[in-house]
Amino acid sequence: MRPRLTALALAVALSASLAHAQPPLVGSYKVLKAEKAGGDGGFDYVYADVANRRLYVPRSGSTARIAVFDLDTFAPVGLIAGVNGHGAAVDAKSGHGFSSSKPIAMWDARTLTPIKTIEVQGYPDGILADAVSQRIFILSHIAPNVTAIDAVDGSVIGTVDIGGAPEQAVTDGKGHLFVDVEDKDQIAVVDTKTMSVSARFSLEGKCGTPAGLALDIKTHVLFAACRNPAVMAMINSDTGKILQVLPIGVGVDGAAFNPATKEAFSSQGDGTLTIIKELSPTRFALEQTVETKLGAKTLTLDTKTGHVVLITAQFGPPPATPQPAAQVGPPGRPRRGPMVPDSFSILVVGK
Repeated sequence: MRPRLTALALAVALSASLAHAQPPLVGSYKVLKAEKAGGDGGFDYVYADVANRRLYVPRSGSTARIAVFDLDTFAPVGLIAGVNGHGAAVDAKSGHGFSSSKPIAMWDARTLTPIKTIEVQGYPDGILADAVSQRIFILSHIAPNVTAIDAVDGSVIGTVDIGGAPEQAVTDGKGHLFVDVEDKDQIAVVDTKTMSVSARFSLEGKCGTPAGLALDIKTHVLFAACRNPAVMAMINSDTGKILQVLPIGVGVDGAAFNPATKEAFSSQGDGTLTIIKELSPTRFALEQTVETKLGAKTLTLDTKTGHVVLITAQFGPPPATPQPAAQVGPPGRPRRGPMVPDSFSILVVGK
């Protein structure tokens, strides 16, 4: 008669069986380049114009501008002066660029020549270009939360109030705009034809303070990166069902998805880049955590090279005294001290 297995022995045997059936993922991503760009002023989002091979970094402060770099060499190629914004986006068909600033700046993305400014309401923060509809979506933490702009002529098409503070958005190219609502722990679905909220996906307490959002259009999977707790939730974009939740680093502020490799990326202010592999439309695995640099909390994906580009700088120690309420960041975002002058850098992560 065979001896009876204990519960511990069964657990060990099961674990070994699963490990044999599916080896743990080992990623090969690493920091390929750390380019010191310098220059004064704060920064928020970074944007890769893949078609024109340019990288946009809005810089705030007394010399507010949008700094523009070569996407291959990261050498400076120009700037758009006098723009105090958070992000940038380019419509590939019209060749027009836009900033999330007030007013919105519009320029020729090939020559960097300013075209005009566009008056909008709210306080522009996030920004997204939808290639299919040729619309630029501007996100604001105060109403109206979403403003749609015609990328061809720069006219305001309409606005919608989603009832909360949006951080990042993605589109499926079929008339749906998905927006992570930071202070409501939900994903709002906007019908871009009617400019109204058609659905709300609750994150059910599993993924609080969402700050990054990406989408696999083919498999209808949303990747919501959250700060509190620090996780990424994979969500069916048709039903809102949470498929799986995996841990990420602390202080996320951006996410991206590469359809060529089936990998989702989230960038964190704690100096990590998390990579999650889509094994199937319902199964996902933590592939790798890459050490980047403290403060590298936003990212952009160069779909031509497969490289992830991040921005950061060196920061002094956080202030010893409590910050005023207006200066305290959202939950889950690490506090940091003042930026060291001329320390702004561009990081490139790839294989």
